[in-house]
Amino acid sequence: MSDIAIRADALSKQYYIGRKQEKYKTLRDTLADAFIAPFRRAGRLLRGQATGAATLNETIWALKAVSFEIKKGEVVGIIGRNGAGKSTLLKILSRITEPTRGYAEIRGRIGSLLEVGTGFHPELTGRENIYLNGAILGMTKAEIEKKFDEIVAFAEVEKFIDTPVKHYSSGMYLRLAFAVAAHLEPEILFVDEVLAVGDARFQKKCLNKMQDIGNQGRTILFVSHNMATITRLCSRAILLDEGNLLNDGPSVNVVANYLSSGNGTSAVRLWNDPENAPGGNVARLKAVRALTIDDKPNEVFDIGQPIKIEMEYEVIKAGHILLPHFAFFNEEGVAIFISLEQDPDWRGQPRPKGRYTSSVIIPGNFLSEGKLFVEADVITTEPVTCQFSVRDAIAFQIMDGGNKNSARGDWIGHLPGLVRPLLEWKTLYFSN
Repeated sequence: MSDIAIRADALSKQYYIGRKQEKYKTLRDTLADAFIAPFRRAGRLLRGQATGAATLNETIWALKAVSFEIKKGEVVGIIGRNGAGKSTLLKILSRITEPTRGYAEIRGRIGSLLEVGTGFHPELTGRENIYLNGAILGMTKAEIEKKFDEIVAFAEVEKFIDTPVKHYSSGMYLRLAFAVAAHLEPEILFVDEVLAVGDARFQKKCLNKMQDIGNQGRTILFVSHNMATITRLCSRAILLDEGNLLNDGPSVNVVANYLSSGNGTSAVRLWNDPENAPGGNVARLKAVRALTIDDKPNEVFDIGQPIKIEMEYEVIKAGHILLPHFAFFNEEGVAIFISLEQDPDWRGQPRPKGRYTSSVIIPGNFLSEGKLFVEADVITTEPVTCQFSVRDAIAFQIMDGGNKNSARGDWIGHLPGLVRPLLEWKTLYFSN
């Protein structure tokens, strides 16, 4: 048990729908509320208010008996759809909110970055907030001073370090908040999806810093909707869905399970009823599939893995020249490329009646990461006539697992582009 940093046992959290959520309070607010509370209660009694008891029966479980253990030095991603319970879990582990049932054991000093400026007092300057946060973490003044210049340089707020943070822009707030959380050496760091606020350059800077923290043997729990970041930064991932823990294991496997379980077009689509199958008077479609190189249906492919796209169709009228082809689109509907059948055995040749399969192999390290949608088409030539055209016939996901054998290499930030070929480079050195 000595190597366990976090242990959650049947953590559950229930919220009442419609109940007003309390704001975080300052000490002054708490004292003021304590003074006027008796007068509020008296006023309610005089008015005969029932405090809306009828609405208290409407509840929702944000977490349902979630249990896991995280060892010291593990970097773990928490993933799931909006409302899955990710942020609730981090708030419980950070002791911001209490569980309704179950308990959690935390062994180590915690640093949390759950919202922009978490733990900052708006009236205090940046300098004062650095010292305040360090004191909350249990650090001495000497320990904080040792890290002070590094924090300010990382946050890039040198000119404003003695300005109250309430005057900071959201970007400045974020930079300082992350710098404080990352540099004051917490043994356990909780990070929610706050890095989306920063620009691309600062996001890369933060991700590199988090990677350094993980390499130093400190424990990180990282909530993100960016699956590419999860697979590159985290060795392990936990999948939550509607408050339940669905999967816990290597990040590449858990992310693949999450992506393939989504609603929408799958990697295999069949038309078993000829009456309802897309087609014309010459050919009709029977199936479209995304396959591994050994013909296994798959919805999630590693970026370096070849992909086989297959179309099965039936020629119901002989004597025509067919041109099967696929078109590939990204999630924004942008056409990435079109591939036409180039099989020399059938190119320009009339086809007899019967069942056909036409397939194409997309090489590994060609497509960029993300979700791709496949359009399946067959036309007849002389004259050109569309037999069928099915947009979004199937879909599959490309995932860069961060094994450093792709075009990404050692880069962990965002890489734009519709394709991501792994090209051969050569660098020559000339000494002076």
